[in-house]
Amino acid sequence: MTRNLITPSRTRFAADPRTAADRPRRGRAARGLAAAVLVALGMASSTSAAEKPNVLIFYADDLGWGELGCQGNAQIPTPHIDSIAKSGVRFTQGYVAATYCSPSRAGLLTGRYPTRFGHEFNAAHHAGGLSQKETTLAERLRGLGYATCCVGKWHLGSQPENRPTRRGFDEFYGTLANTPFFHPVAFVDSRQSDQVRPVGRKDFYTTDAYAERAVDWLDKQGEKPWFLYLPFNAQHAPLQAPKKYLDRFPQIADPQRKLFAAMLSAMDDAVGRVLDKVRQSGEEQNTLVFFIADNGGPTSSTTSQNGVLRGFKSTTFEGGTRVPFLASWPGRLPAGKTYDLPVINLDILPTVLAAAGGQVDAAWKLDGVDLLPYVSGEDSARPHETLYWRFGPQWAVRHGDWKLVLARGGGTTPELFDLAHDVSEAKNLADAHPDKVRELQALWDAWNAQQAAPAAVDRKQTRDRAGRGERPADRPQRQRQAPRPAT
Repeated sequence: MTRNLITPSRTRFAADPRTAADRPRRGRAARGLAAAVLVALGMASSTSAAEKPNVLIFYADDLGWGELGCQGNAQIPTPHIDSIAKSGVRFTQGYVAATYCSPSRAGLLTGRYPTRFGHEFNAAHHAGGLSQKETTLAERLRGLGYATCCVGKWHLGSQPENRPTRRGFDEFYGTLANTPFFHPVAFVDSRQSDQVRPVGRKDFYTTDAYAERAVDWLDKQGEKPWFLYLPFNAQHAPLQAPKKYLDRFPQIADPQRKLFAAMLSAMDDAVGRVLDKVRQSGEEQNTLVFFIADNGGPTSSTTSQNGVLRGFKSTTFEGGTRVPFLASWPGRLPAGKTYDLPVINLDILPTVLAAAGGQVDAAWKLDGVDLLPYVSGEDSARPHETLYWRFGPQWAVRHGDWKLVLARGGGTTPELFDLAHDVSEAKNLADAHPDKVRELQALWDAWNAQQAAPAAVDRKQTRDRAGRGERPADRPQRQRQAPRPAT
């Protein structure tokens, strides 16, 4: 079917009337130098078609909110990931639209709440994949002349029509769903075929291999702007790491925690290798970079830590929905900035399209917004006054700093929290503010009426009524060494 693809803006960005044959060929270093000159002259806001920024998205898996150095964790150094925050913006209230792997990715790549099109559970990946009615960020950027590549964990449908090369990516190297790290399953290298093939290398480790392929792909890019999407399977179970990474943490006695630390160190190295390649090619000034996690950490099963936040992956408490969220674009985004208003992964698509000179059509009904004017200070308002979540019987709505939530491990009726003073969701104010409960309930009910029924259901996520209490296996374990990230 034909999808609605973005077209270049005719108001904010001037198109080049020359044909491709008439335009001078320019390599990556030349593009980067030209972008730097524009920044120096204060002309970066008038980005031409030839100076569209490259886009690089790192998407971590099951990484707890408190697990990076820039988030307050001194136990596991992450200098390369932290460098994104140092050169750009750290969002202290960064959210994802879904608290689970596949729907989180569906929201990221469409800019729409995944519940709008039935992608509420991981089961949608198996049942039919990402709806064919949805258009991905890769498809929209390809329409703007971008080269596109996905390296890592896809998890948006293993069906032939839903594989990355059929959803806007020129190239795919990775697994169709979750996998072991040493002997990955459902692995595809589109340079060979779009079919699943076994991995023969005995030394193959997904995180290292993904960095290697990402760098190789970047090395092959020419004058086109590029979009590289790198969704790691780290820090998802099973916990596995090579000895060279384990040896970095002799001080950690807990074997599970040591594995987690080694995996995170490997991912940080991988991020560093890719960022180094961008710098070496002269493209750093012209590359918009994001590092985001797909959902909160699952805590007890992997030792992931969500800091002061209540809850964990697959719950609608803050520990399930609030994640590390970083962005960098030297010369365009302020360096070392902390942004304290709520944003969400749905904002990535419209932000990227605006940066690329595209124009969003209201008919697409995006739920995200362009973050650039907010981060730059041009707009001091909140990017979102209200945010919503639905995950089976669990749900939440945040309006301003008030949050109404029904989540596993909580009460049998919705709980009300003032996040401005209680980020840990420790004091339920529902009885003290019944009018606020009714207001937020009405907001969520109206939004929920606009959402689609799940395309497929994960029984394990729906069999326990929210509020019945955590099953022992799901209960988060307190970590004595848990860092206390800045809020």
